[in-house]
Amino acid sequence: HASGGSAVRGEREERVGELILQISKDDVTALQCKVVCLIQNGSFKEALGVINTHTKVLTSDIIAFEKAYCEYRLNRIENALKTIQSASQQTDKLKELYGQVLYRLERYDDCLAAYRDLIRNSQDEYEEERKTNLSAVVAAQSTWEKVMPEDLGLREATYELCYNSACALIGQGRLNEAMKKLQKAEELCRQSLSEDSDVTEEDIEAELAIIHGQMAYIMQLQGRTEDALQLYNQIIKLKPTDVGLLAVIANNIITINKDQNVFDSKKKVKLTNAEGVEHKLSKKQLQAIEFNKALLAMYTNQADQCRKLSASLQSQSPEHLLPVLIQAAQLCREKQHAKAVGLLQDFADQHPANAAEIKLTMAQLKIAQGIHVTKACMILRSIEELQHKPGMVSALVTMYSHEEDIDSAIEVFTQAIQWYQQFQPKSPVHLSLIREAANFKLKHGRKKEAISDLEELWKQNPKDVHTLAQLISAYSLVDPEKAKVLSKHLPSSDTMSLKVDVDALENSHGATYVRKKLPKNYDPKVTPDPERWLPMRERSYYRGRKKGKKKDQVGKGTQGSTTTGSSELDASRTASSPPTSPRPGSAAAVSATSNVIPPRHQKPAGAPATKKKQQQKKKKGAKGGW
Repeated sequence: HASGGSAVRGEREERVGELILQISKDDVTALQCKVVCLIQNGSFKEALGVINTHTKVLTSDIIAFEKAYCEYRLNRIENALKTIQSASQQTDKLKELYGQVLYRLERYDDCLAAYRDLIRNSQDEYEEERKTNLSAVVAAQSTWEKVMPEDLGLREATYELCYNSACALIGQGRLNEAMKKLQKAEELCRQSLSEDSDVTEEDIEAELAIIHGQMAYIMQLQGRTEDALQLYNQIIKLKPTDVGLLAVIANNIITINKDQNVFDSKKKVKLTNAEGVEHKLSKKQLQAIEFNKALLAMYTNQADQCRKLSASLQSQSPEHLLPVLIQAAQLCREKQHAKAVGLLQDFADQHPANAAEIKLTMAQLKIAQGIHVTKACMILRSIEELQHKPGMVSALVTMYSHEEDIDSAIEVFTQAIQWYQQFQPKSPVHLSLIREAANFKLKHGRKKEAISDLEELWKQNPKDVHTLAQLISAYSLVDPEKAKVLSKHLPSSDTMSLKVDVDALENSHGATYVRKKLPKNYDPKVTPDPERWLPMRERSYYRGRKKGKKKDQVGKGTQGSTTTGSSELDASRTASSPPTSPRPGSAAAVSATSNVIPPRHQKPAGAPATKKKQQQKKKKGAKGGW
């Protein structure tokens, strides 16, 4: 950036150049001077215009760096690369610019090589800046390409180097280490800026904004969303001039909000649309922001906008999963589940290499519908790379068991066991699956198949007493003689006896706690009843219950007789007689206009029937809901 003094000098030099060009319009030195002056004043478009107008005089050998630099500053990165590559002589200035261009194009391997070459072959005061750029390339590789960063052996004496190192650690998932590195970067930044008396506290906070933004991101990754939100909003209040930083922070707040606080998200999304954002962020950052815009449109019920954004994303990256998942989610919100499944199936057919996650989503939709569990199982079993995973086996077995399809559940076990037998025979997962398969088969009466699995387990580990015991138990159900033979392999009771200190056990906390639960009427002097564990009816001294006087009278006398006055039970004396209850098993239809009223809603005896009939007439034809 030009200072005020250099800007004035640039304008004066430009006027001198103009005077020379009036005398000689093709003077090379005057044209070069004019271009440089325009660049110093930030007039990159005008400078490029001069270069392109005088191509015969300002050849690529003379003006290559200035032309490429103007194209770079105008964000015409591909053009800048062509200009640099077309230069006949690669000067140090062009090499420096070449590294910057490669970084913007996200060609990190080539960029790394370019900076290595510059550091190796340069000896000037800009070595620290080159090392900083080198560390930025490594951080980008770790973050966006998931490449394990190499140790550059750089002494992290500046806050920029510390910051880039922290970014590389975040890319590896080493979040605690990254946070410590950012704290060191903050300390170095404060020390560096406080040495300048002209720098205010506001200036320092503005410079620290990007470090604090990365700290908040780590908090978000660690699940500390409240802390992250607080720090993000503090940075926004500072109103930093870096539109890229603001866009990233706004996007991260939107991801925390999800489908809640959408009004705040709609305000924050405006920061992601600021002018120049597309030149400040990487392609993956910009893509993530667009994905979140589509999701926000879905959460705010802007269905058309959601479809438009997700369709645009899909056209840009046809192999990417998220656009089609967003479209499917929008269709589900509109209750178009079949259409959503069809959309996902089309993607899976077109991109089989990326189909695993899509198929998982399809299965989830089938299960959510409740009537397509078997179809969901078929979809899950078509994901070859996940068929042997314990989680997948468990899910499929559970679903098949729910559908009472035991054969298919056992087939799932068998296929997974065969995979491990072929590729990872010594894996603990392999043996665990065999044991689970045996338990499942025993539970569902497949004893012979279970025995085969248990024998395989015992063969793998003949000293496993637990497996042997299971095997003997299984054989006892189908071949008792075989069970007896195998029992000989069990260790003797002497070797299995445990040396237990009975006194210590009785005086332990657990035993003391149990003793406190004795009955309230417990008398230690009285011998407990030996039959106290038997039901009362089964005890030797049980004589049956005494019958009450009233109960004795019921059912006595001749059939149909009663001690109560017959007039009290005369059905003809009541307002209406309810119909008899249907016999168990009979197909009794209940009329919608039945006059039978539940007991607690019945009126006292003697209530007039006329009023009741009037109320029923009023109710007839009335409409109501729950």
